[in-house]
Amino acid sequence: MLSQAAWAQEAPPPPGGFGILLPMIAIMVLMYFLILRPQAKRAKEHASMVQALSKGDEVVTNGGILGRIEKVEEQFLTLKIAANTAIRIQKHTVGAVMPKGTYKD
Repeated sequence: MLSQAAWAQEAPPPPGGFGILLPMIAIMVLMYFLILRPQAKRAKEHASMVQALSKGDEVVTNGGILGRIEKVEEQFLTLKIAANTAIRIQKHTVGAVMPKGTYKD
């Protein structure tokens, strides 16, 4: 019977302090440019659009309601959606400003 001793190879030393942080830093930078920065840009554009709303603008809400702004208040606005029908909505629920002539009575 032959017996040979099996010797394990020596493990390589663990990467240095900066070597292990480099991939994590790269992932964080990538997430910033692909996720956080575009989201902040869209939020800023939406806030400026909501701030610029005025009477007579034709808008569509996030829920898909199309109407013409009749009255603008600090947090709310009155939206005419049909003849003799108006609703009050929060300003931030406006999804987009539509071109003039989109809403027809």
